[in-house]
Amino acid sequence: MKLAILGTGFIVNEGALPALKNVPEIEVAAIFARNKDKADDLAAKNEIPAVYTDYDELLSNPEIEFVYVGLVNSVHYEYTKRALLAGKNVIVEKPFASTAAEVAELRDLALSKNLYVFEAVTLRYLPNFAAIRAALPKLGKIRAVVANYSQYSSRYDKYLAGEVLPAFDPKLSGGALYDINIYNLNLIIGLFGAPAEVQYTANIGFNGIDTSGLVTMKYDGFFATALGAKDSESRGFAVIQGEKGYIKVLGAPNELNAFKLHLRNSGETTKYELNKYSHRMVHEFKEFARIYHEKNFDEMRGWLDVSLAVIQTAEAARKQAGIIFPCD
Repeated sequence: MKLAILGTGFIVNEGALPALKNVPEIEVAAIFARNKDKADDLAAKNEIPAVYTDYDELLSNPEIEFVYVGLVNSVHYEYTKRALLAGKNVIVEKPFASTAAEVAELRDLALSKNLYVFEAVTLRYLPNFAAIRAALPKLGKIRAVVANYSQYSSRYDKYLAGEVLPAFDPKLSGGALYDINIYNLNLIIGLFGAPAEVQYTANIGFNGIDTSGLVTMKYDGFFATALGAKDSESRGFAVIQGEKGYIKVLGAPNELNAFKLHLRNSGETTKYELNKYSHRMVHEFKEFARIYHEKNFDEMRGWLDVSLAVIQTAEAARKQAGIIFPCD
């Protein structure tokens, strides 16, 4: 499976490229960036054979099967669409796109052309996530779900000083909801589907972006809350409470390193640590390769449905809080 990497930022440099070294099923065949010096440097460090600064030229290479879109949020839609129109399969970093309409269009385009498109949201593809899903019936009727992923951003001090980097720029689809809280939404919606009602209470910065916020979601018989913060921090966790017991995620929801299942009647508590790799992104790349090689189009389509439900929820939440992107 020959893959071209788009971008040279943190998610590529510290995330995708180190993870892919542990995924022999995928060959990194090229890297694309506007800045050739950065691309050349990454290519040399990671033994990537080809460097492109022209996206159309890259897309015309018949040997490239997939592109990985590791660019700023606001261009996920454009670069994914261009790849699909060129007949390439796509792995696009979270968030899939900025609006539900964009995600729906990309989903329909991929399905119509029998192409694979995956959203890279690490937690979905972890063994611990599958184990949580399998354990849910043991909890009985679900009554409450709480998720918190709060991490003080390395860019927040500059933001307070008036320097707006992409993570806090509404013009680039930034903000806490679309960055850090999107993991909480994927956890909750990946397990329970789209909510019936959504509310978002956010701390809004000087340029109209959310630096932290709480999404409240109403389901049939229970509520769920998702707290994501880039302006403060705490230990991450998630709790799913049922009438017969609870599940507690130990640590940040984006990693799902471990969880405990407690059953009320027996008093039994079981700890699960099923993830196999220390780098959280290895599992997802291996799963993408497996689904592609097995030609499991239905599994891919199922994850696209989750992606659409997540961005529908996120878009409704941010608009409720008055957060407007140029694509709106």
